[in-house]
Amino acid sequence: MKQKRVASWLMALALSVGLMGCSAANPQASPEATTQPTQEVFQGEDVRLAVLSGPTGIGAAKLLTDSDSDATVNHYTYTVATDNNEVVAGLTAADGEFDIAMVASNVAANLYNKTEGDIQILALGTQGVLHILESNGGTAVQSMADLKGKTIYATGQGANPEYILRHLLTANGLDPDKDVEIVFADPNEISAKLISGEIETAMLPVPAATAAIAKSQGSVRDAIDLTSAWNDLDNGSQLIMSAVVARTDFIEEHPQAVQTFLEEYEASVTYVKDNAEQAGQLVADLGIAPSAAIAQKAIPQCNLVFLSGADMKPAINGYYEVLYSIDPTAVGGAVPDDGIYYVP
Repeated sequence: MKQKRVASWLMALALSVGLMGCSAANPQASPEATTQPTQEVFQGEDVRLAVLSGPTGIGAAKLLTDSDSDATVNHYTYTVATDNNEVVAGLTAADGEFDIAMVASNVAANLYNKTEGDIQILALGTQGVLHILESNGGTAVQSMADLKGKTIYATGQGANPEYILRHLLTANGLDPDKDVEIVFADPNEISAKLISGEIETAMLPVPAATAAIAKSQGSVRDAIDLTSAWNDLDNGSQLIMSAVVARTDFIEEHPQAVQTFLEEYEASVTYVKDNAEQAGQLVADLGIAPSAAIAQKAIPQCNLVFLSGADMKPAINGYYEVLYSIDPTAVGGAVPDDGIYYVP
């Protein structure tokens, strides 16, 4: 019995050694190290940008200044324009003078409809910048209804300001063609006549309204904030007055440049809103507003926003419907379909 147990033990030992030998002879293959592909850092692209002077362009001041200092990823060549028509011509020209532009929101709708989708909206900007001003120290105008019988000097004939004024008058029980007289003129002329007391009532956007009040030494006051008057209607629409648009071919061919622009523009808007004093100087240096002092006072009144992607349609579609109901040509003959909004 003892011999059998010893023999069994020796066999088990031999088998164990044999298995160990096999294991050593056939080691398990270690997984090969995988090399992760190197992700290239986007170096930016050349972008031709058009910015309107006044409230439409104020939010871009930091972006433009950073571009001048080579502190942006994209490389921007920009134009500060004084008229929507100049920007429209540059966007729709055969050689495409501009890739991206900041325009009035109704102009964006017109461009989309008239080019059959060759221009899209990348983002929405200012929410409302119009004010009714009263001169000669007057206090008679406290609401839209108080404008009955008045002569209102205004800027923006055939554009957002006229449509907004007419809609607010109508919504408050006044006939724009019978109960008031609307006289359209250059904003500089209106400001001068307000300050001198030659005219009593006017509608101006900031920063022109801001400048008129500041220069009047107390004789001109802000009677009605038309953004507040619009919100009081509670009609489900927001008063979105500006938009950032781009040529569709540029969007399709340069998606990363477009995404980078949106990031840099949003950062610019945030900076301007949060740093009115410093941003005011940038705005003045770029010629977007007449002086740093005026720009600093105007920035809080500009209602600057940054809305992009899926946030755009809920914000502005109601406004487009209002414009269409007033005058279909205001939006190019139809309320724009969803294709107008660039949603990556």
